[in-house]
Amino acid sequence: MSMLSRVAERLFWMARYLERAEDTARLIHSYTHLVMDIPRGSEPGWDILVHILNTEPSYTEHYRAYNEQNVMKFLIAQPDSISGIMNSIRAARENVRTTRDVLPGEVWEHINELYLYAQEYSEKSVGRRYRYQFLETIIARCQMINGMLVSTLPRGHAYRFIKLGRLLERADMTTRVIDVGAAALLGDERLHSSVDPLIWASLLNSLSAMGAYRREIGPQVEAGAMVDFVLRESTLPRSIKFCLNGIRQELAPLKNNKDATRLVLKARRKLSGFDPQACSREELHIFLDQFQFLLTNLYSSIDQTWFMTAERRATATLG
Repeated sequence: MSMLSRVAERLFWMARYLERAEDTARLIHSYTHLVMDIPRGSEPGWDILVHILNTEPSYTEHYRAYNEQNVMKFLIAQPDSISGIMNSIRAARENVRTTRDVLPGEVWEHINELYLYAQEYSEKSVGRRYRYQFLETIIARCQMINGMLVSTLPRGHAYRFIKLGRLLERADMTTRVIDVGAAALLGDERLHSSVDPLIWASLLNSLSAMGAYRREIGPQVEAGAMVDFVLRESTLPRSIKFCLNGIRQELAPLKNNKDATRLVLKARRKLSGFDPQACSREELHIFLDQFQFLLTNLYSSIDQTWFMTAERRATATLG
């Protein structure tokens, strides 16, 4: 079975953008809850969401102040925000539109409905009054589309590249939430360390892992146990280990997978050798920073191996 490079790339990015829309919606939903629940005087700033998603340059092109209104408009409704919900859904829709012949017909219908819904309600959902309903609808519809893909697609190349994109995006988001989110929310400048459990619980909720943590670990959310859980719990769908195992599984049937597989195995070894419960916050940051670099290299390997067409290679060489 063969597939055109451009089709594989569009399926891969469709999955990444769909996952990005859902993950960003989860993050905003959880963070809004945290800000409302935390004691007055210890509220974290809204800039943390921009830092987690690593979109500071784009943000500063549009806004000066990091207030709630600006950040929400940027992440929910801004059409050119690379990690924003509106932009991610638009990009996912465009990639589905150009690959409709290899996907179930219902996928186009549902992703088009998702796009029209986001287009109509994103601006209205910047304020808190309608924000929760909007975010919950985005999450539910993204899950429905992903569920449709999982339950109807044959386990061929289309499915593999969709799964690779989804898992790589998910792993990237998990490392960002733990690294940037924990560092900013739990920095030495905070006023009330007594709210730390609330903050760790919020980070777990943003990864949709709170229920699983309580069942596996216990009701009290502790820093070391929480980080270890979302990094190395092999049964948790949003853990780094789960994502790496899934990526390795989907790479195996593909030709020319040697370089990408080597990077996945390197990442798994690095993860296995790290003990989150015995490290300082600085050591955790260094580890996650290095891990982000590995994920970037893994994407580059996938891109160069399966997506880099002869035309793109020639352009890259000339450039």
